[in-house]
Amino acid sequence: MRFLHLSDLHLGKRVCEFSMLDDQRYILEQILSLLDSRPVDAVLLAGDLYDKPVPPAEAVRLLDWFLTELSRRELPVFAISGNHDSADRVAFGSALLAESRVYVSPVFSGPPEPITLTDAHGPVDLYLLPFLKPAMVRHVWPDAPIESYNDALACVLDHCSPDPARRSVLVAHQFVAGAASCESEEPSVGGIDWVDAALFDKFDYVALGHLHSPQKVGRDTLRYCGTPLKYSFSEASQHKSVTFVELGEKGSVTIAAEPLVPRHDLRELRGSYMELTDRRNYEGTTVDDYLHITLTDEQDIPEALARLRVIYPNLMRLDYDNRRTQTRQELDAPAKAEQKTPLEHFADFYQLQNNQPLTHEQAAFCQQLIESIWKEEDA
Repeated sequence: MRFLHLSDLHLGKRVCEFSMLDDQRYILEQILSLLDSRPVDAVLLAGDLYDKPVPPAEAVRLLDWFLTELSRRELPVFAISGNHDSADRVAFGSALLAESRVYVSPVFSGPPEPITLTDAHGPVDLYLLPFLKPAMVRHVWPDAPIESYNDALACVLDHCSPDPARRSVLVAHQFVAGAASCESEEPSVGGIDWVDAALFDKFDYVALGHLHSPQKVGRDTLRYCGTPLKYSFSEASQHKSVTFVELGEKGSVTIAAEPLVPRHDLRELRGSYMELTDRRNYEGTTVDDYLHITLTDEQDIPEALARLRVIYPNLMRLDYDNRRTQTRQELDAPAKAEQKTPLEHFADFYQLQNNQPLTHEQAAFCQQLIESIWKEEDA
C-alpha cells in the first residue's frame, strides 16, 4: 500500500509580511502532478494545515480546492489538526467529509479508533492523533499522573493497542526528542514539549508533522516529511520534498523522497552594495527569489531597501554586517541574557557542559524545581 506523507502546509502564512498563498497553490499543483505520475492509495496530512487557528478566507478556499482535487482522484485523505490549527474548525463537517473518504481527526476525546484500508497483503489500520497538550489528556483521564507532554502521549498510546499481526500507521503532530528544529517552529522553552521516540514503537510507520526539516528520528519509519515550502531563512539551505511510503507485507516499508521546486526559492545573499548591484553579478540569476540580503558596507546606503528592490523585487529582509553591527551585537549580548528565563539559562549551561540538550524529563523537573523555589520566595 502506497501513501503520500505531507505536513505543515501552513496555508495563509506570511513570511516577512509577504503572502505565501500564490506559492502555496503553485506547490500544491506540483504535488497533484506528482500524484498523477506516481499514484498512491492514500494521502496523509500530518497537521498544521493552516498557519493560524482562525485562517483567512483565502487559505480556507485553498485547502477546500486541494481536498476536492484529491477526492476527484478518488484518493482517501487522512488529516489531523496541528498546534497552529483550531481542532474544532478543522474537524467541522468531518462526518460528512468521511463519506467522501476524507477522514479528519476529531477534537481529542480519547484514543483514536483505526480506519482500515486493505490491499493484497491484507488490512492496514490508520490512526489519526491530533496535536496533544497535557491538559487535553488530563481532561479525559483526570486520575492519570500526567505532568508533561511525554506523559500525555504515553497515556494515550497506552490506551491505543494496534494488532501486532496487522500493519499500522499513525499520523501525529508532536516534537519527538532528538529531531532537529529551525527558527520557523515554536518548541516550548527548555524542550518541555518533547516526547520519547520509543512511544511510537508499536506502529509500522509514523507520519509526523510539526518540524519543518525532512528527517527520520531514530528509525527510518518514524519520520517528519517537512514543509513543502521554506518558511524561514534558517531553512534556506534545505531541499524541500514530499515523502512516498510503501508498505509491503508486515515489516516491509520502503520510503522515497521526491523533490519539490518552488515558484520562488528562498535564499540568502551577502556582499557590498556595489557587488550586488553590478549587472555582471546578477544578470541571468533568479532575481525574483525571496531574499535575505546582508550588506557588508561600513556605511549605510541611503534608501538601500527600495533601491535593491528595483533589481530584487522580492527582497524580504536587509541587514548589515560590519564593524558597527558587530559592536552592537557585543553590547546587546548582556541585555539578551537578562531576557532569558531561568530554565533557558540552565538549559544553555547544560548544553555547554554536556554537548547535548536537556531531555524533556530533565527540563520538566527543572521547571518544577524553579517554580517551587519561586513559591517558597513568595511565601
